[in-house]
Amino acid sequence: MTSNNDQIKGVSRRSFLYSLGALALSACGGGGSPAAAVAVSRATSLAATSSVTLAHVANGATDIATSGAFVHPGLLHTQADFDRMAQKVTGQASPWYDGWKRLIANGHTRLSWSPRPQVEVDRGGSGSQNYPVLYNDIAAAYACALYWKVTGDTAYADKAVQIMNAWSSTLQRLGGDSNVDLAAGIYGYEFANAGEIMRSYSGWTATDFAAFQSMMLNIFYPINVDFLNRHNNTDITHYWANWDLCNMASIMAIGVLCDDHTLFDQAANYFIDGAGNGAIAQAVYYLHPGYLGQWQETGRDQGHNTLGIALGGAICEMAWNQGIDLYGYDNNRFLAGAEYVAKANLVQADGTYLTVPYMTYSNVDVTQTGFSTASQGTIRPCWALVYNHYVNRKGLAAPWSTKFAMAIQPEGGGGDYGTSSGGYDQLGYGTLTCTRDAVAPATAPSGLTAFPSAGQVVLSWWGVANGTSYNVKRASSSGGSYALIASGITDPSTYTDTPSAGTWYYVVSAQTASGESANSSEVVAVTAVQPHTYLTFNETAGTSAADATGNGHTGTLVGGATHVAGRAGNAVSLDGSSGYVSLPNNVVADVSDITIAAWVFWNGGNAWTRIFDFGAGTGRYLFLTPKNSSGVMRFAITTNGGHGERGINGNAALPTGQWAHVAVTLSGTTATLYLNGSVIGSATDVVFAPWRVGSTAQNWIGRSQYAGDPFFSGSIDEFRIYRGAMSADQILTLAQAA
Repeated sequence: MTSNNDQIKGVSRRSFLYSLGALALSACGGGGSPAAAVAVSRATSLAATSSVTLAHVANGATDIATSGAFVHPGLLHTQADFDRMAQKVTGQASPWYDGWKRLIANGHTRLSWSPRPQVEVDRGGSGSQNYPVLYNDIAAAYACALYWKVTGDTAYADKAVQIMNAWSSTLQRLGGDSNVDLAAGIYGYEFANAGEIMRSYSGWTATDFAAFQSMMLNIFYPINVDFLNRHNNTDITHYWANWDLCNMASIMAIGVLCDDHTLFDQAANYFIDGAGNGAIAQAVYYLHPGYLGQWQETGRDQGHNTLGIALGGAICEMAWNQGIDLYGYDNNRFLAGAEYVAKANLVQADGTYLTVPYMTYSNVDVTQTGFSTASQGTIRPCWALVYNHYVNRKGLAAPWSTKFAMAIQPEGGGGDYGTSSGGYDQLGYGTLTCTRDAVAPATAPSGLTAFPSAGQVVLSWWGVANGTSYNVKRASSSGGSYALIASGITDPSTYTDTPSAGTWYYVVSAQTASGESANSSEVVAVTAVQPHTYLTFNETAGTSAADATGNGHTGTLVGGATHVAGRAGNAVSLDGSSGYVSLPNNVVADVSDITIAAWVFWNGGNAWTRIFDFGAGTGRYLFLTPKNSSGVMRFAITTNGGHGERGINGNAALPTGQWAHVAVTLSGTTATLYLNGSVIGSATDVVFAPWRVGSTAQNWIGRSQYAGDPFFSGSIDEFRIYRGAMSADQILTLAQAA
């Protein structure tokens, strides 16, 4: 893995950490009103077994909080995995035995291996970079540990222990430049895995095992956690996803090795809602239809892009073996990333590659407008793990990960693939260690979503392992009867419907060799403009602002927010220092096309105050400001902080000292900004709908996600949200209402 740009970037208004939380959406919106789109719960299936608990915190988010005894061995492999490997190798069953032959042919699996421990290991910088000594010894320790677990030959156990004891009694520090963060992350998770395999060996004394734990906890972990907390004092978008991922993997592995729940939970929760690019919502940067999840490093090169799958898969498997289903989190978001990367890098019979969709990506350093073909076709031994979890363990379809796994089977060790493929950035041997007999395929497609977009409805779903094609069905009422509207869909698993305006219900079924499967769970899509939230602010006292739609989206007055006379009836007054209105968590997280409108009386003030700002911190939000630094109104939405914003600058600031009607609409990728019923700005490249922002616990009227921005000073009345984009005439009608 090559070095990141080491230049230190100044920290802007962006904070390092924010909470993305967890989102659970039902088939209906609040109060029984049908939702515009149904997303699979971001919190469901996190608990894979009963060995952990989930702590539900007050704001509606779900944090992972493990308790009780860890499973040992319980990182990349469990004892059940080793029992399977031993049985399959003894019977010379393919492909396990083919993977075994790759292991024993590898030069690291030999009893003559002599460890070369160092007092200091350096990666990066102008001095001697001796980190290959470390990763080669780790590869040898891991390979010998596998050999022992499969055969019971204690000579190999002794060799693995010899290597680990040599390092734990010698290594005192990791050094170099910022690339030491990569060394601590990659070699930390790999070394911890070797130690976890060997912890039950009677020939490894308790004292020596404790010394190994101490090395991991006191030399590797401090660098891991410091990186995730500070990112070397750079802008949070500066470091590529793999820097976060390797350090998360190391923290998680050390947590299990050292029986430390705090470390394990820290890594698992960062994967879910961390601020950096390695957290899954940022790592899988953009979900294209059919759940092709564009990986964060796609515009950089495919060597790093494929490494993301190797590291992300390791994290998911280690968590799974401790009872946490990160694989399935956010509707199998990791699988979406794996399928995208696999499809883009799998060479075809004629030597070409398939094309994948691409969305422009921006961070503090670069804007990448297209897919990078650099290192395209990179092979890493990571696909057996992905394929075997989703297909053979869960019964889902993962066609591109499957094809890649089959094309490179049997997988060798990490070092077998050369430095051009990031050799030793992963442990490898997945054919031997990860292959499992298939479970029965899923009985129906799953994870169906239906998002309205400019009058159309875009559906995506996860297929079944034995599916050959898929059927899409639609009904005008919940539960059917469903009419078949499309059939014979193969790849990708998506369909775009163009129904009339209304409320529509969808299911998908699979065609298999034995016939048609059951229908998927039903989802609903609303293609007509429909009230979502309406705060009249007509209360005269208290801190509640009722939602007149009946959907239960009650506002809460906070700080210097009070009831005052408004345009007609009352309004909410915000004092410009602490007053704002808080809306419920995830208030627009199941909305795609949208209209937000309000009457606003602004007293004026500095730039970047907010009329509204719905988000999860400074990385993911949508907002409207009466005046930006250029002196005009601005609407923006982002899933990657300020550098990734898509939005509109109006042609004027919001007037001060008078009531003005403001509105913003989003229809597909077209956003329009209105002032007093007239268009003051528009853009056609706003590709982030509210649902893409994800779960949000900071949904505010009058307050910004950025702590340095001023609070709103003035009054707000008749704050409305609609599903669907109103027409210009409808906006004008709102603006002219008495």
